[in-house]
Amino acid sequence: MTMGIDLGTTYSACATVHEDGVPEILEGESGRLTPSVVFFDGSQPLVGVTAKNMAAVDPGNYVELVKRRMGTRTVVHTDEDDKDYFPEEISAVILRHLAQNASRHLGTEDKDVVVTVPAYFDDAARTATKDAAKIAGLNVKRLINEPTAAGIAYGVAKNKEGTYLVYDLGGGTFDVTVMKVSEAGIDVIATGGNRSLGGFDFDNLLMMRVKEDVEGQGGPDLLDTGALEATLRGSCEEAKRRLTQLSKTTVNTTADGRVYRTPITRDDFESASASLLRRTEDIVEEVLDEAGMSWKDIDDTLLVGGSTRMPMVAAMVERLSGSRPRADANPDEVVAIGAALLAASLDADEAGARRTTPLVSDVTSHGMGMLVQDPHTKQLYNSVIIPKNSKIPCEYRDTFFTVVDRQEKLDFEITEGDSREVEDVEVHHVDTLKLLPGLPEESPIRVTMQYDVDGTIHAEVYDVTNDRPLGDFHLPRPNNMTSDQVAQAVDRLRSMPEEE
Repeated sequence: MTMGIDLGTTYSACATVHEDGVPEILEGESGRLTPSVVFFDGSQPLVGVTAKNMAAVDPGNYVELVKRRMGTRTVVHTDEDDKDYFPEEISAVILRHLAQNASRHLGTEDKDVVVTVPAYFDDAARTATKDAAKIAGLNVKRLINEPTAAGIAYGVAKNKEGTYLVYDLGGGTFDVTVMKVSEAGIDVIATGGNRSLGGFDFDNLLMMRVKEDVEGQGGPDLLDTGALEATLRGSCEEAKRRLTQLSKTTVNTTADGRVYRTPITRDDFESASASLLRRTEDIVEEVLDEAGMSWKDIDDTLLVGGSTRMPMVAAMVERLSGSRPRADANPDEVVAIGAALLAASLDADEAGARRTTPLVSDVTSHGMGMLVQDPHTKQLYNSVIIPKNSKIPCEYRDTFFTVVDRQEKLDFEITEGDSREVEDVEVHHVDTLKLLPGLPEESPIRVTMQYDVDGTIHAEVYDVTNDRPLGDFHLPRPNNMTSDQVAQAVDRLRSMPEEE
């Protein structure tokens, strides 16, 4: 049985589909949702509520928000033996914990998983997610974008056809996706987002408001130590949740043996965070424009992610669309449910049984291309070959030309990004290709790029004049762990004691 896992920035969930076709969120020690945090108690990693409770006690051994750093060569924790941990390894600890909880719940030890990722994750972050699962001893049968999973859980499972806009504001990331749901399947039209925008940033604004108020009362800087900051964050997270139901609340913080009380109204909070909400609004409008649609083309808006519980989110969506967003799906669980439904469909396909979930047609979230020299200005610019929002899998090609007579080599640099400006894109591969002697100026060089369903990028460079290939590449990933590093991480996690 393949499980569906929503590996979230602040909370994660695991789900499965029973033989009767009914999906279920699998509860663990932390409940239906597991905080995506890890605390290192010596050599033993703790996950979830147990770990979260240690944030203020020993913040130096507490690790959170690793999802924002997936696909970067960033050390996110160094243990007491001076061993460094990368984001993939911390995510692996969380994934192992979720899988163990599922095994206890189901009485089976299942290793196959479908894991969700933000639609706006780039190639490096997606690869890092697969590596994390491998380190945890799991087999990723498919990565699926979080908004697409929500579309499966809502539109497909409830047999509601139409054109949907999914507004996905989680704890650490934000995505918008426009999709069409029909009996034939899910057809994603356009997607966009910001992998560094989520509920955490709304919490930060509330924390600054409380910090300044406490200092105004003669109190200390609540961000001065890790312990004080962790306590403040917990208090502000709880206050934010209360403000979803109440028009005002009080944040109580204790420091230096004194309790400080800061009254906060919902209006105060919404005013302070208006700029963040406006950023999500801008992305929504951009995605609609890229989809070639307006609000009149959208049948329903789905709110996904715990941060959409903030009343100002629904109010903004209603103002933009002219109608209330759907409220009959649990925003915290709908993504994991969608992943589980896709997992059940993949299992049915392998068993030769009737497909339970329609086909999913997704799109690329970033353009792919190469750096090209302008023959007139001699300046480099980014030329997009695979446009953003291209259907996956896809193949595109373009023809470029040598810039000088008898050019001897070609600098081939693969990029990810949609801008023409070099400084606004990521360069993922640099190679120097030798050309045959005697090529005249403006000789054609054809570049073909392919993007497959698993997110693997393949590129081919071809000398048209001499009818010969110059290079054949699978996109290397310098920001990801090497196969040897993954193998070492597997051994290291296996050696760590598991939670009781």
